[in-house]
Amino acid sequence: MDSRPPASELETAVLRLNARAWGMAFGLLGGLALCIATLVLVLKGGPDVGQHLGLLANFFPGYRVTGLGAVLGFGYGFVTGYIVGWLISTVYGRVTR
Repeated sequence: MDSRPPASELETAVLRLNARAWGMAFGLLGGLALCIATLVLVLKGGPDVGQHLGLLANFFPGYRVTGLGAVLGFGYGFVTGYIVGWLISTVYGRVTR
């Protein structure tokens, strides 16, 4: 027999993660990270700017290491981050039930 007291409402609320909130948080982090990384490389300049970051164009159509690419990269980073955050929250919620 389990001698632990029943879970309080606070414990239940802490265990239950809000999938939309996690998605928004991860989305903003991912979008800002990609946008800032792109802008730093654009400002740095050089003959072959953003060679490695430019490979993201294989996964994100239209993305380039340019000023406009930073805006597009924010969108792609946000969507990708949102999906990852939502999945983490959903899986965690189901595992802790």
